[in-house]
Amino acid sequence: MGRPRARIDDSERPSWMGRQRSAVSRIMDNRALNVLIFLGAIYFFIIGIKLMGGGFKMMGGDFSESLIETTSNPFVGLCIGIFATAVIQSSSATTSTVVAMVVANPSFYPNAIPIIIGANIGTSVTNVIVALGHIRHKGAFRRAFAGALVHDLFNIIAASLIFPLEWLVRIFTGKGFLERLGEVTATALLGNKGAKFDLIHRILDPVLEPMKEYIIGFDIYPELMLLIVGVVILFISLTLITKAARKTIDGKVQQILDKVLFRNDATSFASGAALTSFVQSSSVTTSLVVPLVGGGILTIRQIFPYTLGANIGTTVTAILAALALLEGGGGVPVELVEGARFGLAIAFVHLYFNITGIVLLYPFKKVPIYLAQRLSRYMSNNRKMAIIFVLVVFFGIPGLIILIDRSIF
Repeated sequence: MGRPRARIDDSERPSWMGRQRSAVSRIMDNRALNVLIFLGAIYFFIIGIKLMGGGFKMMGGDFSESLIETTSNPFVGLCIGIFATAVIQSSSATTSTVVAMVVANPSFYPNAIPIIIGANIGTSVTNVIVALGHIRHKGAFRRAFAGALVHDLFNIIAASLIFPLEWLVRIFTGKGFLERLGEVTATALLGNKGAKFDLIHRILDPVLEPMKEYIIGFDIYPELMLLIVGVVILFISLTLITKAARKTIDGKVQQILDKVLFRNDATSFASGAALTSFVQSSSVTTSLVVPLVGGGILTIRQIFPYTLGANIGTTVTAILAALALLEGGGGVPVELVEGARFGLAIAFVHLYFNITGIVLLYPFKKVPIYLAQRLSRYMSNNRKMAIIFVLVVFFGIPGLIILIDRSIF
């Protein structure tokens, strides 16, 4: 009886460090607090986007024109989208930045489409990196790598079909079909004369306007400082959004995914779309299921529609960014400028690209699943090739093409 009594006495007399650690742990595990952090991060995400847009606009025509020149080749634009997204590990950041560029210079709109398509491929690198965590265990690695690769292959196959189709239609008709769909949707939603979005500006302006005045007040490359501060806030916000969302649902994730969300293709797709819209990162939501596939809890066929839903859910970020960049505020009626309309159009291009890919490929879902299983079987027997695959496909090939384009042209 003595030993249990000693332990009880120790627990009744915790040190101040123990009490502090316990308090911090309770705060970090508080779900209500994490919901508030999530909402606050969304708010500052929009602030970051607005600052970025202001920075791009202040840089003027010379910057925009030089940017357009470097991405005038559609294939180079595709590679920029792949490489940039693979490096920063966030398609949300890439697409949001592209939206800001289009708002700053609407003529960039057609050249931004390949970057959006490339970002869809680049974001799937995170899944493969997560799968590499199983590389020491052959069976688990084979399953996990297949679960990661099926998302990669779907995005690559979809881009291989839709990218050339978009540019063939543009060559013969003057505009690509995604380009037209984006413009039509933006015009239908917002109109040619403008739309009133006073509410969002009344919410943002009390924080946004003093920040802009403070940054510009330094008078040290104000356009560049706005852009840098906007990017920093954007990345911090995206990190907080992801962490707060995961904390909010932590502990029940595996049980919900296994028993409820993957019951059939429809629930799998819906859960992927909803969870990604909530977390604002397809990299996070698709990577979440890779260990479950590696552990044999889920199958590659179960998660395939989930990854398609994640592709739809991730487009919410760009649409949110486009709405945040609408002109106006301070109680003045908002007149829709051309840049804002095309910013919303490019956001919808991202959505329509993913919808088109699903419509074209879902009936042939056995193809990416079969290829993923075959490739993962080969990679599990030659595990060094998996690392080479990541470096070559996501970094080597697109990086080399960008370098050649910059050096020669």
